[in-house]
Formats: sequence, structure tokens, C-alpha cells
Amino acid sequence: MGKGTRAKDLKTRLGILLHKTELGHKIGSSSKLQLNSRRRDSSQEVLEWRESFDQLLKSKSGVNAFHTFLKTEFSEENLDFWLACEDFKKTRSKTKLASKANRIFEEFVQSEAPREVNIDHETREITRKNLSGATSTCFNEAQAKTRTLMEKDSYPRFLKSASYQDMTKQATSHSTSKQSHT
Repeated sequence: MGKGTRAKDLKTRLGILLHKTELGHKIGSSSKLQLNSRRRDSSQEVLEWRESFDQLLKSKSGVNAFHTFLKTEFSEENLDFWLACEDFKKTRSKTKLASKANRIFEEFVQSEAPREVNIDHETREITRKNLSGATSTCFNEAQAKTRTLMEKDSYPRFLKSASYQDMTKQATSHSTSKQSHT
């Protein structure tokens, strides 16, 4: 087992231990907490999240619900990276752009990064080269690959999750009860 593989294995094991008690409390009650906080969100919005991954990403509460779900799977780094890239694109100062680019690269992209996202070696190297002249587009390829991974992998599991199923049931019953009261 190589040094990198052992480090990742240790990181995973520590993550499981650190989150085990937190999950014990959250898994059973997370859907109720999410449902209560969602009462102010439109029922329609919750139902729209299943229409497309873009609909989910456009919704602040959708991103929050998806992030909560990803935490239970220990894979929130993908969404965190995507969100960091979205924020990075809004940076106008060249100085801040360069420092943010390095911070994002070190946290998510470089090999053995603390929150390394799952991208291929070629994309990692292209991104590394893009850092030399950091522009608002230097993470575009890595961000697109991470987005595709979430859309094809995590998003379908989110839609099938108990917490999202509970949210849709409540949204459906809420819109049905609204209609019967009018």
C-alpha cells in the first residue's frame, strides 16, 4: 500500500470516527429538521429539484439539502469544490484571484489534497498549468468534471434518499392541502 493510499485510508477512517456520533444524531432526525426548515420554501421548488441537477444547484435550499446528503456519504468535497469555483469566478482583483486559485488548488485539486476531488491526472495537470496565469476560468475543466460526477452519481442517490423522499411527500401533501382549502 503506497503512502498516498494509506493517507487516504486513514483520512476516511478518521472521518468516519469523527462523524459517527454526529451522524447518529443526524440521520434519524435530518429529514425532520430539513422538512421543518423547508416549510418556508415553496413546495414547488422542492419538487423542481428532481427535474434537473441545474434546478437543484439554482436553489440555495436545494444546495443546502444536497450538501447535507453528501455529508452522510462523506463526499461533500465535490460540492464544496464546485461552490468554491463559482465564488472564485466572481473575484475581480488579480491579487485575490491568484491567492484564491492557489488555496482552491491546494485544498481540492492537488494530489493528496486534504479534500481532494475525484478528477483524472490529465485534468489535474491542466489545472496546475492554468494556475500560472490565474484567470477566472482556470478551474473550468476540473469544475465541469466534478459537476458531471455529481450529476451522474450523487444526484440520483440524493433523489432516492429518504430525506428527499420525505421532503417531496411533504411538498406534495402541502400543495394538495393548499388546493383543497381554496
